[in-house]
This record gives sequence, structure tokens and C-alpha cells, in this order.
Amino acid sequence: MEKNYRSILRLWHRSGKTICLFMLMLMASSAVFAQDGTIKGTVTDESNLPLPGVVVTVKSSGRSTSTNANGAYTVKTSGAGDVLKFTFLGSVPKEVTVGEKNTVNVTMVTDTKQLKDVVVIGYGTASRKDVTGAITSVKAEEFNNGVLTTPAELLQGKVAGLNITKSGDPNKQPATILRGPSTFREGAAQQPFYVIDGVPGASIDLLAPADIESIDVLKDASSTAIYGSRASNGVIIVTTRKAKTGQTRLTYSGYGAVEKVSKNIDVLTADELRKYLADSGVAALSKPTDDDGSNTNWQKLAEKTSYSQNHNLSYGGAGTNSEYGASVNYLKNNGILKNTSLERTIYKGYINQRFFNDRLKLSINLTNSATKNNDIYQSQVLSGILFYLPTVSPFNPDGTYKENYTRTGSGPLNPLSLIDNNFIRTENNKTLINGSAQVDILKGLKFTLTGSTQKEQNNVNIYSTSQSGIFVNAHGVASRSAYTNTSNVVEAYFNYDRVFGQHSLKLLGGYSYQQDRNNDGFGVQTQNFSNDALTYNYLPFSNPTQLSQIIFNPNYAINSNAPAITYISTLRLISFYARAQYQFSDKYLLQASIREDGSSAFGLNTRHGYFPAVSVGWKIISEDFMKSIPVISDLKLRAGYGVSGNSLGFDAFTARLIYGVPPGGGKFLSNGNIVNPIGPVRNDNPDLKWESTGTTNIGLDFGILNNRITGSVDYYVKKTSDLIATYPVSSTLYFYPFYTANVGKIKNNGIEVVINAIPVKSQSFTWRTSFNVSHNKNVVESLSNSRFTLPFIQTAQLGGKGQSGNYSQIIQPGYAIGTFDLWHYMGKNANGVSTYQKADGSVVATQPLTSDQFIKYDAQPKLVYGWSNSFFYKNFDLNFLVRGVYGNKILNATLASLNNPADARLQNIPRFTLGESFKDINAYLISDRFLESGSYLRLDNATLGYTVKPHIQAIKSLRFYASGNNIFIITKYRGVDPEVNIGGLTPGIDNRDFYPKTRTFSLGITAQF
Repeated sequence: MEKNYRSILRLWHRSGKTICLFMLMLMASSAVFAQDGTIKGTVTDESNLPLPGVVVTVKSSGRSTSTNANGAYTVKTSGAGDVLKFTFLGSVPKEVTVGEKNTVNVTMVTDTKQLKDVVVIGYGTASRKDVTGAITSVKAEEFNNGVLTTPAELLQGKVAGLNITKSGDPNKQPATILRGPSTFREGAAQQPFYVIDGVPGASIDLLAPADIESIDVLKDASSTAIYGSRASNGVIIVTTRKAKTGQTRLTYSGYGAVEKVSKNIDVLTADELRKYLADSGVAALSKPTDDDGSNTNWQKLAEKTSYSQNHNLSYGGAGTNSEYGASVNYLKNNGILKNTSLERTIYKGYINQRFFNDRLKLSINLTNSATKNNDIYQSQVLSGILFYLPTVSPFNPDGTYKENYTRTGSGPLNPLSLIDNNFIRTENNKTLINGSAQVDILKGLKFTLTGSTQKEQNNVNIYSTSQSGIFVNAHGVASRSAYTNTSNVVEAYFNYDRVFGQHSLKLLGGYSYQQDRNNDGFGVQTQNFSNDALTYNYLPFSNPTQLSQIIFNPNYAINSNAPAITYISTLRLISFYARAQYQFSDKYLLQASIREDGSSAFGLNTRHGYFPAVSVGWKIISEDFMKSIPVISDLKLRAGYGVSGNSLGFDAFTARLIYGVPPGGGKFLSNGNIVNPIGPVRNDNPDLKWESTGTTNIGLDFGILNNRITGSVDYYVKKTSDLIATYPVSSTLYFYPFYTANVGKIKNNGIEVVINAIPVKSQSFTWRTSFNVSHNKNVVESLSNSRFTLPFIQTAQLGGKGQSGNYSQIIQPGYAIGTFDLWHYMGKNANGVSTYQKADGSVVATQPLTSDQFIKYDAQPKLVYGWSNSFFYKNFDLNFLVRGVYGNKILNATLASLNNPADARLQNIPRFTLGESFKDINAYLISDRFLESGSYLRLDNATLGYTVKPHIQAIKSLRFYASGNNIFIITKYRGVDPEVNIGGLTPGIDNRDFYPKTRTFSLGITAQF
């Protein structure tokens, strides 16, 4: 017993020493921790790559640090119970309790909801859940892929109510119409107003698509009224990419593409034309003038396979107090018509710096875009490749171009000669410098001062050689023009943002000054050169024989690539604006704004206008009774009314009496000198003011199944009054027989539906889909007032054989813009001749009178829709977009002009005409026979990509992709493509000038370093 006791004591003695030693070591380590308290670790992203710039904060003490370039950090804590908070822009914040650990490694997860929840509004941002107006946001990852010549194409099919149409012409801007047409004017007056990084009116051509972070489309007046007199067509706000805190990024993206014509007009071959004439009992074509035995396909001769390329290299970095970056983009788009192309280089740089504990923020941005366009006289070429006889070759035996100037009919000039002997070179250089200073004055109160200057230089050079069929015997015609446009903007505004318990208040007040000086330059046209060696490069080599052969300031609006030159002018716009946003209990929202604009473009009596707006919102989802309906995860009701204006497209003399050379006025001899006549060319109107658009918008935003399904429904009524039009007046009362005045009203009303869903989401596979559809009804309500009366306005003077004075559309109260006014086709008579109905109901087999035209259908679509899908499987991604329109009509005037069997000895005819009698002398008349459905469904683009994230620190990711554009189309339209321009005053017209639509396939890569 005693022995056992001693053994237990010895064991206890040894164990006690061990336990004591262990306790001493534990106490020592605790002492060390208490003395040092140093925690180290590394922060990585979801791809296990180091994440620099993550802010690490000790919650108990407020002590913070940030991770370095390798994602590593070191921070001191005061105990095991301390909590580390990790925050990084665009990532979900994370908190970790230190415990007994000396090393804390963290993986940050991207907060996709946070990134998509921010909406850019005028002079600020807002959370998507707090928006009370109709605003659609499109992020970079949702943009369209493919060969894009302008950023507007990024939005095709993505925004409900926004209709963007573009041909295959690389040098032509797309037509962009938001919620229907609301003006009688063309050009800029129809387009939305662009704001780029806070700069109002900046050119969208200054941006490369790869440099854009997001695009926000403000659609209703309660959202756009803050931009006043320039916002009635909607506002598109573009935000460019900036570096995120702690990140250093070097990115390259590029693609190579091949483009081919997707469809040609099916005209007869030479043998088919010869057979048609023989079968019709008509004498053969004259040899060798009209038939030299050739079989020429003029369309293929004028077209080419286009190879395009785009390269974008960008660099950006951000530290604790600054962000900086630069990028360069190069685009070369070789059009599919010979001698047409676009080449553009864009340079962009920025730096943002913060001082005094982030209370002062300074930024400066510099962007330059240099564009070179090669073009041809498209209207003549596109007509010629269809109409010119296929029975003759392009060249004579001596190599000169074969022409027959005695031949009449459409397209009488050799198309290849038109391409090779007439060329247009345009150089456009735009530079935008903008900077800002933001000061945090008090808690919640900020002052922002911004300034920008934009300069645009246009150089247009045109030359037609001595062999040109357009200028026969002119021995070369050269034209050179150089014009500069400048725009300077200064804005200063205060923002006040505070939360008081359940009350949230945001206030904005500001001032804006803008001055635009346009058409500052000179142009001249001359002719008669001894040879074509120097083309337009040395005008003194010309030898004009008459004074009329020298033209100063020629109209250089060739193919509508540039505006017609008018007068040098200076416009000023001075504005004051204010906005208040109030929120109570995160349930009830109120926003009100007002802007006063003063513009020098308008009459002395009406230079100032006021544009108010108010909107409310109700977050129904925040009400207690919604807790019993868990299937609904979001529900908000919105309603608003506002007034915005349209002053775009005016010069400084729109409302003034000005003198110039009257239309048709020729030079005359005065005291032995040849002088120009001078007289009034515009009347003074001191009461002319901007067009005013009032919009009522009611919307509902919803989310279902934890926002797996989200969407919105908007109904709007958009009324535009004080429409500006030109009215004929008595020359006994006015200096000039036409008067520009505010007369007329237009109404647009419609509905827009958007549904977004994530049908499938698993660890390895995700499917996201988005569908939008919109309906708009347009109607002209009035063209008259108590002073001016105008029953209708005739438009769409298309010309053609015997129809040069005819109009094909009419603007008339009760009808939409783009309403067709045509002869009614009644079929063939016994002799195979086309017949038409007269106004009295009788039927004739001759050309009717213009008074026999009937109003029928219009060019406005009933539905515009887009359906986009994104699939993600492991490292693969697949995206495609289907879009289209339904319910519109297109006047196929191209087919009408081609359908001329009686002139088949002068011009080619389409295969369609093989069913027509040669005796039909009326088949070509533009009538409702050629009014066709413009509905279509198009697989607009599809992209398959594969992303590699190599385990190399220098390379963050590599994405390879293949993309196709305009893959297929379903339509009944018989022309080149149903996507014709539906903007302007003559929508839905296809009249021998459709630049062929292309089908594109491209291979690309995006690399992040």
C-alpha cells in the first residue's frame, strides 16, 4: 500500500511539473499576444488571386490598414475577442473574430447586387430601390458584342422603348428613337441627349466601347427634366471605367472580324435579261453599246469581303488617395462597298486625387478621338449596281471606263466608274478636356465645380476625276472644307445628403453655363485641272473658266455624314436647377426638381423656360402586410409627371431676320461688276421658343422568389406641344415667304414591360435571361393655331420615272408621323397592265393624279422587343440576343423602280419582274402594291467564350471568344433588310440607297494582367 502511494506521488510529481510547464507556456504566449497583438494574413478574390487595396479595420479600436500588391496585410489588435472587418469596393464586406490565431486569411466575394444597384441620375447617383422615375441601366457585361462603330449599338435590343436602327454603312450613325418621334425636325432634334462622365452634350464618338462601365437611359420627364430644354427625347448617361481602390490593372482586348453582305437584291443576269426580251418579242439590245456580250454582276463588282479589327489597351491603378488610368483604342472597319471604310483612334487618360482626409477631390480627364472616313457617292452607286445593264462590261478595250451618256432610265452611269473616279475623304478630330473639384464642406454637404471644353475639327476633301460621269467634261472637280466646332461648359452645384431617424433628405442646387461656337471655317470648290495627279491637294492648279465654277462654302453633307454648312454661330445656354429627394421610413419616396434655361437660340420674348418635375414612390415590400407573402421579394409603385424641352438642332439665328443669297438667286451685273443678290432668307420671330414635352409615367417594379425573377411595367403618356415647323406666309406681310413658328402637337403613349430571370443557378451552371417589349402609339394632334393654319405636310418625295413631284407620306392630324399616302393598286387588266383606283372609285390603266392618293398604314412599329440570354458553365459562357419589331410597314420604292419591264432595254430588272408583261407601262409606279410588312425577328448576335485563370501572378485571366452578328433573320420583306430607318420625318422608306447589311464573324481575346 505504501509502495503504491509512493508511485502515485512520483507520477503526480512528474505530471504536475508537465502541467505547470504547459500552463507557464500558455501564460507566456498570452503575455506575448498581449504585448504584441500582431495579426498577419492574405486577402484573395474568388479566383484565389491576391486582392490589393482591401481595407482591414479593427472594430474595437478603429485602427485600419490596407492590403499591399500581394494582398498581404499586418494589423495590431488588443485581444482574442477583437473582430477584423474586411471591406472592398464591389465585394461583400466580411468580419472575422481573431480568437487565438496569429494569421487570418480571407477570401472576398463579389457583391454583384451592389454593383448593379447603382443608377446614375443627373448630377448624382441613386440606389435602384430608391428610383422614382423610368430609368434603365445597362452594365458592361450586358453590352452587345461584335463589330460596333458607335457605342449606341451597345444598347440595341437591351432597353424597352429604345429603337436603334443601323445599316451596314460604317460611316453612318444609327437612328435612335426613344418612346416614339416627338418633333417635325430632323437630325439632332430626334436624338437623345448624351451626358458622358457628367459632361452634358459630349460626343458619343469620343468613347471606345471597351472604356464604358455602364449606360443609364433616363426615359420619362420626371428623370430628364433636370436637363431642361435638351431632354425631351430622353437622356443617355455614360459612365466610363475607373480603377478601383488598391487595384492595378492592365487590360488588353481585341478582335479580328470578317464581314460579308448578308443579302443582295436578286436582279437578272445578262443571259436572263436577253431571254426575257426575246420571249417578250422585243428587239435585242443594241450592240456593242448596250450589249457587248458580257455578263456583269455589278453588285459583286462593287462589293468586297471586309476585314475589320479592334484593339484596346488600358491601364489603371488606385491607391489610398488617388486613381489614375489611360487607354488607347484602335478601330478599322472596312466597309463592304469598295472605297468605304472607317478608321478611328481614341486616346483617354484621367487622374483623380484626394486631399485633406478625402475632403477635397480633384479630377481631370482628357479624351481625343481621331476618325478618318473613306466614302463614295452612295446614292448613285447603290442605284447603279441594281439598275445598270449587266450586258456590258465595266471597261472599254483601251482600259477606260465604258459609259453611254445617251442612255436614259435609272442608274445610267457605270457603277465601277462612280466608285473609282469619285472619292470623299473626311477627317474628324474631337478633343474633350474636363475636370472637377469636389469639397466636403460640412457633414453631408458637398460642393462640386466642373468645367469642360470640347473641340471638333472637320476636314472634308472631295475629288471627282476627269473620267467622272457625275461631272462630265469638267476635267476634275475638287472641294475642300475645314470647319471647327467648340463647346465650353461650366457647372457648379451643391449636394446635401443627410439621414434624420426615419427621414432621408437629398438636396441639389446648381448653375450651368454653356457656349457653343459652330461652323467656324471655310470651304471652296473649283474645277478644270490639267491632270488628276494631285486630286484635291493643290487647288491653285485648277483653271476655272467661269466665276460660277468656283463655289464658296459648298454643302458637304454628302450621304448625310456631316451637317450642311450654314453660318458661323455662337449659342449660349445659362441655367439654374434644383432637386429635392425625400424618403420616409424606407417606404415613401418623393422627388421634385425644376430647371430654368435661358437660350440665345430663341426669340427675344421667350428666351427663358421652366421645366418642373415631380415623382413619388411607394415601397410596398416594406409594409408589414407584405411579410405574409414571402413569394414576393420586391414591390414598388412609381408615378411621376414632368416637363422637358427640345432645343437641339438650332443655330443662333433661328429666330432672327437674316440676309443672304435668296434661293435660286443668281449673280448679276452691277456697275460693271458681277455681284451676288442679297435679300432676306429668314424672318424674325421674337416669340419662337423650344418645343415642350410633358410626360406622365406610372411604373411598377417587382421581384419574385428572392428576386430570382425581377421586372418592371411602365405606362406613359408623352405630349409635345409648341412644335416648330415652317409655314408659308404672305410676302406682303413678311420679308420672306416662309415663317418658322411654334405650331403643332404630337402625342405618344405606350407601355413597356421588362422581365429578368435566373431560371437555373447551381455551382457549375447558371442561366440568366432578360426580355423586354414595348408598344408605342404616335399621333399628330394638331398643325395649326389661331395664327397659322396648315392642314397637312407632304413628305417623302422619292422621285422616279414621271414621279419627281410626288410625295409618298403625309403628316396630318389624326395620323402618325410616317403615314403613307399612295395610289391604290387594283391588279392587272386583260392586257397585263397595272391598274389603279382613282379618288372617285373608278379604275384606270394609266398613271393616276396626285389627288387620287389614299392614306393607308404607317411606318411606326406596334411592338419592339429584345430577348437576351447568358449561360455560364464552369469556364464557358454563351450569350445571344434575339430582337425585332412587329406591325410596321416599309415602302419598298427600290423594288417599285426596278419593276419596270417596259424599260428593260435601258436598265436591269429584278427576278420579281419575270412575272410581269413587257407591255405593263405602269408597273413601276410607287403604290401600295409595294407597301410591305417590316416585321422581323433577328438573331442579332451570339458569343461563345472560354475563360482561363492561369496560376500565374502576372496574368489574372484570359478570355477567348467567337462571335457572330446578324446570324439569321425571319421576315417577309423582299428588300435588302427590313431594319430601315424609322426616325426622322420619313420613316420606313427603302428608296435605292440602302447600304447592304452585313453578316459578321469575329474572334477575340480579353486579357487582364
